[in-house]
Amino acid sequence: MRILFSSTPAHGHLLPQLPLARAFRERGDDVVFLTAGGLAPVLAREGFDVLPAGPTMDVMVADFARRTGLTPGGEPDPEMVAELFAGVRVDLTVDEALAAARDWRPELIVTELADCVGPLVAAALDVPVANLAYGPALPDDFATAMDANVASRYAARGVTPRPAAHYLDTCPPAMQQDGWRPPAGRLALRPEPHGQTPAGQSPSDRAGTAAPADPQRRPRVLVTFGTVFSAPEVLSPILRELSKEDMELRVTLGLTASAEDFDVDHDRVTFVGFTPLSELLRDTDLVVAHGGAGTTLGTLAAGIPMVIAPQGADQFIQADRVAAAGAGLGLPGDTATPEGVAKAASAVLADQGFRAAARTVADQIAAMPSPAEVAAALAAEPVPAA
Repeated sequence: MRILFSSTPAHGHLLPQLPLARAFRERGDDVVFLTAGGLAPVLAREGFDVLPAGPTMDVMVADFARRTGLTPGGEPDPEMVAELFAGVRVDLTVDEALAAARDWRPELIVTELADCVGPLVAAALDVPVANLAYGPALPDDFATAMDANVASRYAARGVTPRPAAHYLDTCPPAMQQDGWRPPAGRLALRPEPHGQTPAGQSPSDRAGTAAPADPQRRPRVLVTFGTVFSAPEVLSPILRELSKEDMELRVTLGLTASAEDFDVDHDRVTFVGFTPLSELLRDTDLVVAHGGAGTTLGTLAAGIPMVIAPQGADQFIQADRVAAAGAGLGLPGDTATPEGVAKAASAVLADQGFRAAARTVADQIAAMPSPAEVAAALAAEPVPAA
């Protein structure tokens, strides 16, 4: 088959798609990604080609600010999210995407939860869609706002919206929204922590696991706020508070910062550059994070408890669901202070109940169908376009 993966041009949207893309490639299918050309180096490291379409996220945010006078950040609002993803991105991307996809002639398009370009392209080309949800289901008010905003973009091109043939659900039951009803075509899909792996081997085969309890050593804590939210001015106060506790701290730098940018005691903190999450999780006792969906599900797949201090986007959802599952503590709003983060980290490390709950979530994830199994199912029973 010819499989086109369509993604918002951001690491947090792109990386959760990679396990399924690898699985299709290992079957012998042709796989390509449709996203901004600025993400091509990331995908080249994974051995995937890109059909470049549309600008990178910084250009999108600048255009959003020009249109609305607002800057995305903090707890998201449905109308703001809809304008950015279903308005600005579609306007700046979809015509270029349509031309590129028409030339490539996909037989299946795999989109991600916030991608409104891929579904429009699929409808225009009469190609079925599988929508990959990289965390808990999108709340109804956000989905409704996005559908309403993108409707005029379909109409302007004479295209009729239609539902996805499949909903690829990476969320384990303990993390799902209360009262959620699975849509038609749901297929469970095991999430995996990001890792660059040899062909034929799953990142979950190499992923880190919760370090065994050892009273003779200090707890090992990974602090990672992803590629967007890891600004030194945000992390430095948190790291200073955490470094007062009796723990080993390892901190990811994001894409642009260097260790020297952080105002911390460098004898107490170890910094690492961009590294696959599967490697960062090795022998880790606790992850302190912003709550990106890929980071959250990848960490819990390894059975490691979390403290989440959400900064924006869907991270408030992740914080809520991790706390609901008992697999860690979420610190929304005014509680996500440096002191609050350090206090929460000490509490989670001291209470083995969090570790046990994280292990329960890991067991649920391990029981979900693998990317290889889902790829085979999608290929074996192609769904004709409506």
